[in-house]
Formats: sequence, structure tokens, C-alpha cells
Amino acid sequence: MRLRAFLRVLTTGLLLASALAGASIAQAQPKIGVLMLHGKNPGSNNDPNMSRLKPVLEGAGMLVLYPDMPWSRGRYLDGNWDKAMAEMAVHVQTLRSQGATTIVLAGHSMGVPAAMGFAARGGDVQALVLLAPGHVPARYYTSQQNTAVRESVDEARKLVAAGKGDSRERFSDINQGKQQPVVATAKDYLSYFDPASDADMGVSAPRIPAGTPVLTVVGDADNISGYARAYFVDKLPANPKSQYLEVKATHLTTPVVASEAVVQWIKAAVN
Repeated sequence: MRLRAFLRVLTTGLLLASALAGASIAQAQPKIGVLMLHGKNPGSNNDPNMSRLKPVLEGAGMLVLYPDMPWSRGRYLDGNWDKAMAEMAVHVQTLRSQGATTIVLAGHSMGVPAAMGFAARGGDVQALVLLAPGHVPARYYTSQQNTAVRESVDEARKLVAAGKGDSRERFSDINQGKQQPVVATAKDYLSYFDPASDADMGVSAPRIPAGTPVLTVVGDADNISGYARAYFVDKLPANPKSQYLEVKATHLTTPVVASEAVVQWIKAAVN
């Protein structure tokens, strides 16, 4: 009887130790939180292309938030770049409160410079996924097709210099070759469109912490595929986990085409 009792105690102890070891391993595994950032107007968090990445990430066990941001169809433009960064910080904190131990920002098009700007400012983020980067203020002064935007930037600068930076005016933007109006104050407009602003990927790239790995994915049918490296990718601090990936996709379909590769990269980058 004593032997049986001893064996029962021993077995119970082994099972308890195994359970505690399993719990310890589970706790050691990072809980990945992903903040997804959509493209600019006419983009939104209802975009059918970027939206299809969300269930793929969730299926891999990640916590995901996909909010409507100030550059969306319904909010364009709502406040300045600083406001957008502040909203992102709140969303990251929400992921933290839900149990995320590691934060990844996954941006598409305009969401790319937003993700980069957040990291460059020292935001709480451990990895960046940049899908079909868009919004290129520096090229407004080098590309002929962006003349209207360049003229708007010049006009906004004049208004600010004249003390009229808080006056709401009508400016121009261009998205995938299509010109569109922007109603905003001159100050707010410049915070997004001035080539010297944090909204330009070439400006923020070298300021991203070297310890932050970056996955850049560009579609072979996307115009930026011809100049992305020189424009900002080659300016990113060296990181052995960073990767540049070109996929067979357009600007819009890149998030869907690259979804499985994104999951695999995130898992490898944050572990």
C-alpha cells in the first residue's frame, strides 16, 4: 500500500511538473499583436485587398487591429501627421492591453510611411511589414506627373509663411496616377505632403532603430518597384532579419499575394 501511495504521489508530481513546464513555455512564447494600416483615400479599413490579410494573421494566432485612420476615404485629411501618430500609439496600447507582448505594424500604401514614421519617432513597435509602399512627397519635385501636388505644396508653404497656416484650403493629391482634391489647413497638408516631413519614406528610413527588422514587399506590376530601393529601402539601417521581397502583384493585390510570406516572416523576425 505504501508503494502504491508513493507511486501515486510521484505520478502526480510528475504531471504537475509537466504542466508547469508547459505553462512556462507557453508564457515564454511571444504573443504577437499586429496593427494593420490601410492606404489613403479612397482606401479605408474596408479595403477588400488589405482586409484579406487580417484573417490570415489571426489564423496564425496573432492579435490584430485594423482601424480607420485619418487618411481614409471618410476622414481625408483629419488633422496633421502628429495626430495620426498619436492614434497609432493608442491602438498599439490596445493591443498591449489584450496581451500582445510584441508589436508589429503592417502598412499598405500610405500605411507604409505611417508605420515607418511611427518607428522613426521611437514608437512601441518591434517589427515593420511594408506592403506596396505608397505616398512619395520627395518625388513631387522630380516627377512631371506630380506637378499639381508640387504646386500645392509650394502654395501651402506660402500660406504658412504669411501666417495663414490654419486656414482650410483646397489642395491637390495624386494616388496611383489619379489626381484628387484635399481639403485641409496648410499646416496639416504640409505635415503629410512636404518632402522634408516625416511622411516621406526617404526621410524616416534612416531614423528607424537598427534593432527593428523590416519586411518590404513590392509587386512587380507596381510603379514603385523601379525605384523603391533607391528611394528608401537602401536607407534603412542594416538588420539581418530585414528582407526585400518582390511578388507578382499590382499595388492593390500585393497584401493578398504576400499574406503567407508575411506570416512566416513575422514569426521568424520576432522570435
